[in-house]
Amino acid sequence: MSPGDTGVRERLYLQRDKRMSRGDCSAVASDATAEQSFARHMSQDKAAYADDVSYDESLDELPTDDELDETVSNLESRGFEVVVADTAEDALAELKSRIPAGASVMNGHSTTLEEVGFADYLMEGDHDWENLHAEVFDIDDDAERARARREAQTAEYFLGGVNAVAQSGELVAADASGSRVGAYPFAAENLLLVTGANKVVADLDAALDRLENVAYPLEDARAQEAYGVGSAIAKQLIYRYENDEGRTTVVLVREQLGY
Repeated sequence: MSPGDTGVRERLYLQRDKRMSRGDCSAVASDATAEQSFARHMSQDKAAYADDVSYDESLDELPTDDELDETVSNLESRGFEVVVADTAEDALAELKSRIPAGASVMNGHSTTLEEVGFADYLMEGDHDWENLHAEVFDIDDDAERARARREAQTAEYFLGGVNAVAQSGELVAADASGSRVGAYPFAAENLLLVTGANKVVADLDAALDRLENVAYPLEDARAQEAYGVGSAIAKQLIYRYENDEGRTTVVLVREQLGY
């Protein structure tokens, strides 16, 4: 739900690399500044905001095994493939295993993708994918970059997160800009969604409550710090069914992850 979902870290380092390619040696000295700026502005850690933000903690608890089993069964009955990962490390391994060499890959902003390590792996890891995220944010012209971001939503593999998972099998996600959820219903050829089990709630009403009363206040606080402007639940998706067999996989992690 970030205001622009802009990939701040990537832009800091891509800008640095361009300066170096033009012979600007001061760019080398800017490494520490870039890292400090990223750490200051882009902390994804819920603990950085939780103490100062009022949110409904009852909608941010890990489910019982029976509740998780029911959620998986109902998601599968709605056409979603589901993988349950015990740890963030297992989730990252699962995501990596599902993307073949040579595939085009794009991701929307997701705290959970950051926490499991996928965002860093996409930008810096040893893989043979076409990294559309890096290509998009290597574009200086704002209008051209916006066009490229829209085109990237048709990636062969698009990765993101959700704000809530109903035990009844619906997924709820929202953005301020729509640059993440725009790929979910149709544009992406394959969709990989990763979420902490703490986002599992009783039903669709509770999922919508979680969006409003957990994800939004925490993300709004992060956006205020990162961008100097609050977030908004502007473009909201209720993902009730997946009719294209095998297209959408939900990786449920048995950990507290994301907002």
